Amino acid sequence: MKALKIKKGDTVAIISGTEKGKQGKVVKVFPNNLKLTVEGINVRKKHTRARRSGQKGSIVEVALPVNFSKVVLICPSCKQKTKIGARFAGDKKVRVCKKCNQEFE
Repeated sequence: MKALKIKKGDTVAIISGTEKGKQGKVVKVFPNNLKLTVEGINVRKKHTRARRSGQKGSIVEVALPVNFSKVVLICPSCKQKTKIGARFAGDKKVRVCKKCNQEFE
């Protein structure tokens, strides 16, 4: 299992596929599948059926997961697409932007 360097709440940009060039916030991460759900990206319509009598079926928009290799992190301080490094601050390991050397929150 590969450890993902992208966490919930990070801002990412899509670098390939039909949504290329769009940006969004990470809503959920699935590290076992190497996928993540991004707000407003890869949204599909799902048809739901009526569960009880008298209730109607409906069409709901659902954000589907995207493979982590199709996204790149955007640094909150320099606002550029960047790779992530690691550094030890005391006894704690922190993520660092490779372009501007700023730590991520």
